[in-house]
Amino acid sequence: MRRQLSGTKIWIYLRRQTRVLVASVPISLPTSGFSFDSTWLNICHSFPSHPLQNDHTMLSSLSLSLSLSLSIYIYIYNQLISAVSRGFHFLFPIPIPIMTTPPVFSAKWLIKSSGKLITVIVFLILDFLDNVFCIVFRILDECFEGKASPCYCEKKGELVGDDELQLSETLYGRKNVFREMGFLGFARIWENSKKRGGVVGGEVVVNRWSDCGCECCVSWMKNGDHQKLHVVVREPSKATIDDCRVKPTENVIFLHGFICSSSFWTETVFPYISEPKNRNYRLFAVDLLGFGRSPKPRDCSYTLKDHIKMIEKSVIYPFALDSFHLVGHSMGCIIALALAAKHSNSVKSITLVAPPFFPTKDGGSLNVLNKLAERSLWPPLLFGSSVMTWYEHLGRCVCFLICRNHRTWEKMLKLITGKRDLHFMAMDLTRHTHHSGWHTMHNVICGGATVLDGYLTVLVKAGTKICIIHGDKDQVVPIECTNNIKMKAPHSEVNILKNVGHGSAIFGREKEFAQYLEHIW
Repeated sequence: MRRQLSGTKIWIYLRRQTRVLVASVPISLPTSGFSFDSTWLNICHSFPSHPLQNDHTMLSSLSLSLSLSLSIYIYIYNQLISAVSRGFHFLFPIPIPIMTTPPVFSAKWLIKSSGKLITVIVFLILDFLDNVFCIVFRILDECFEGKASPCYCEKKGELVGDDELQLSETLYGRKNVFREMGFLGFARIWENSKKRGGVVGGEVVVNRWSDCGCECCVSWMKNGDHQKLHVVVREPSKATIDDCRVKPTENVIFLHGFICSSSFWTETVFPYISEPKNRNYRLFAVDLLGFGRSPKPRDCSYTLKDHIKMIEKSVIYPFALDSFHLVGHSMGCIIALALAAKHSNSVKSITLVAPPFFPTKDGGSLNVLNKLAERSLWPPLLFGSSVMTWYEHLGRCVCFLICRNHRTWEKMLKLITGKRDLHFMAMDLTRHTHHSGWHTMHNVICGGATVLDGYLTVLVKAGTKICIIHGDKDQVVPIECTNNIKMKAPHSEVNILKNVGHGSAIFGREKEFAQYLEHIW
């Protein structure tokens, strides 16, 4: 019978300044046979109080020194064990194994840790630059507009408005080392105001100096207080507008994703709708608030409520839609769910393509921010998303360089490609302002996570037909989002496309997608 003797351990301590590394080697001695059953090394570490103490990447920053120190500890341990074994071999003929470096500290681990260290350093630099540009834009706003535009670098509560409860916590909860250290404490004293626009001579400046002022981008301002969304309407082939309003036909509302426009649907799906459906269906492709040719007001927080209100004002009420189908892609799925929940008795079906649905129990809007825009250097698309989502003022710099000067970039692309007309996706990329894109990202995509569970519950109780299309190679919205909806709405119809990404769920298979929609309707 082999009985383990507990409590027999060899401890090696090494202290260096305020850091303590403990190498623990539990050794189990059998009652008979005098052979070790197992030997292993446990590494424990503790650090002093530090602003980044809870950040798991701190271990990566010490990977090299830890690996070298571990090698020294293992060498000392092997020498000690060797001496003990030689000295007491005549009493205990124990074959003590020699310790080797654990696989976790291999070259592959060091390369991975070095990559994490570089990521930490890069985003620390971006944290600093974002704070610097916060001050720069404050000065420039005061010079060009007479008053600095408020931002979300302050703590929640210092900017108070009537719509405060509708704002996503990600606007204030984004971590920034330098901001938490009080880097901007001396530079920010804001008035409590609902308006977020600069003021000159008592009038609201509706267009920032850093936004484009071309005719295409500001044409919506001509409507004054009667602002509506830009909507492309495709009427049934054998009906006039007056006939449609007297005798409504089947209606379908299409909602595009982030940084897109109605062209996303009119250039892909509309041409492939069959003639029978064209005779009986009226199609609406909407430019969502803040995108395409729709209004981009500065005194708007672009919450779900704002988007729903404008869709009702521009489509549902003017055309007296008593019943309709909904089709949404990516961010448009969130707005479609909110609209369907509000008009559950009127919605016949809702089709969701790559829906970013995250349950509230998973952590709310901050969890969505970390999943959709993780702070990472690779792949490049994810890095770009993280920069534009985590850094308000760096994102404004990018919009200033690209969106404000979109006409110049378009001319350059036309010269390079030799084409008179650019692809609609290239055009849509710049058809927004930083204010509209920033707030829609946080208040709709991230903030929507706190309310989508309730919206889906309403649709399940109403018996609304829910259809989901998702590519298994989607690098933007993980396929787990579709699984989350399926668990919440078991009756929903799910279509998982093999070897299909986020955009290719529609691009390249437009005819097949149109046929699928006709099958649903």
